[in-house]
Amino acid sequence: MILAYTLTGFAVGTVIGITGVGGGSLMTPILIFGFGIQPAIAIGTDLLFAGITKASGGLTSAFKRQVEWPVFSKLAAGSIPAALLTVIAEARYGRPDNHTLTLILGLALLLTGIALLFREKFLHGKFHVKMKPVSQTGLTFLAGCAIGILVTLTSIGAGAIGIALLLILYPDYPAKKLIATDVMHTVPLTLIAGYGQLRLGAIDLHLLAGLLMGSLPGMWLGSKIGSQMPERLMQKFLAALLAGIGLKFIM
Repeated sequence: MILAYTLTGFAVGTVIGITGVGGGSLMTPILIFGFGIQPAIAIGTDLLFAGITKASGGLTSAFKRQVEWPVFSKLAAGSIPAALLTVIAEARYGRPDNHTLTLILGLALLLTGIALLFREKFLHGKFHVKMKPVSQTGLTFLAGCAIGILVTLTSIGAGAIGIALLLILYPDYPAKKLIATDVMHTVPLTLIAGYGQLRLGAIDLHLLAGLLMGSLPGMWLGSKIGSQMPERLMQKFLAALLAGIGLKFIM
């Protein structure tokens, strides 16, 4: 099974390296449908998987000064406390049952697919709205809260949904920097939420190790070949795949 986990991690890591998204939205369904992992364990394990896998990309962006730290701070001010409160609520009242988790997963995947499908429209400013700095700060905080809760419950949402919201809220910022900011924000959020799930016993460390052995070289390979592949086609395919998986979860 370790070999199967490693190959899966390699495949998902390569997709992340090419497209920048797909960690939680691809890995969690694969673990549930492909390996028969319980949803709670799949979500918890994937949180740490995503945090560790994307750490190199986030740190690289930080060293290149591509991260917009004021935006990062506003987003993290909402997401990290929300993630911690969600973990505390799960510890006190219990995690949602499998039926509820699969329903939430389905909705999250569907939203991710839609966000990814319309990513080009976000990038070209078709959904951008001018707003006052105070409103911008408040909405960024609320977006962070929503992402923190969603990511902790499902491991999905920090990538495609996060960048879609940032592109709408900050139309005057370079898209490249907002994407880098979103990747950097994903790292502490998923690591903190993942640690919380570890404390709750919702992580399979052997599974995590197998996935990471494949994902880290996969990320490196994906980042190398990404410029040679039609990313737009890959994004469309990934969006349709995620939306389809989401509908399967819901139905």
